[in-house]
Amino acid sequence: MQHVNWQLDGIVSQLRATREQWRAQNGREKEKGCRELPSRHRLRDTLDALSGAIFPMRLGPSDLRKESEDFYVGHILDRALNALQEEVVLELRYMARLNGDRESDPTLRANDIIQGFADALPALRQRLDGDVMAAFYGDPAAHSVDEVLLCYPGVHAVIHHRIAHYFYRAGAGLVARIIAEMAHSDTGIDIHPGAQIGEGFFIDHGTGVVIGETAIIGDRVRLYQMVTLGAKRFPADEKGHLEKGLPRHPIVEDDVVIYAGATILGRITVGKGSIIGGNVWLTQGVAPGSNITQANLQSAPCP
Repeated sequence: MQHVNWQLDGIVSQLRATREQWRAQNGREKEKGCRELPSRHRLRDTLDALSGAIFPMRLGPSDLRKESEDFYVGHILDRALNALQEEVVLELRYMARLNGDRESDPTLRANDIIQGFADALPALRQRLDGDVMAAFYGDPAAHSVDEVLLCYPGVHAVIHHRIAHYFYRAGAGLVARIIAEMAHSDTGIDIHPGAQIGEGFFIDHGTGVVIGETAIIGDRVRLYQMVTLGAKRFPADEKGHLEKGLPRHPIVEDDVVIYAGATILGRITVGKGSIIGGNVWLTQGVAPGSNITQANLQSAPCP
């Protein structure tokens, strides 16, 4: 096969000039010459390993046996936690430099974050067991809990979210966002790591689901595909920049079911036990026990 000369020398030079221009415009020209951001590739490998450590006989290696289960879990956790520590250090060091602090060593803080995550793993496994059971009981097509864990994109997304949410709350927001976006890429389910989600959460089918950063979801909530829990408006400051961190997404109380295509916007409350029908557009809160469909939407009670 003939090798084509793509005239790369000039292209490489132009790309370098573009990078240098961007760095100068954004005050990055004095940055160190090594990579300073967490790695998506390493975090993906680490999350795959963590899933195997949390559910070793179902998501672990095919040749694993029960007699070696503890050894496998310990070995994988040691590798995964050390990898996560290094990625969190990179993020904390990067954020410190952005804030003008080039002297602090974030290693001790990163160690505390990872130790906290390690300590939380047994409770995380128990919560995920509840999510798996919610999927099994909530879908008549599910034949076993093993099928749910191995096959359901909603469960895959929730595993990533439970892990990402810990790092978000612990102050490693970039690592958290990368973990969440990996699940988004895999499943089409977009859950911001800041969203607070209770026990027994089930997303059926899942593609197109969007859950915003400040959403609060209670226990035993079930969503179907194409559901959006989003913001109604985005306030700006005096400079025209969007204000960040404001509570702008819905509160969904316990035992709510939201059917396919429903869009719920703004800081409103969907009361306990309510059912929101398919393709409903909702921007006002509804009382507990409401049954909202397109036909009755205009008469929906507001708390």
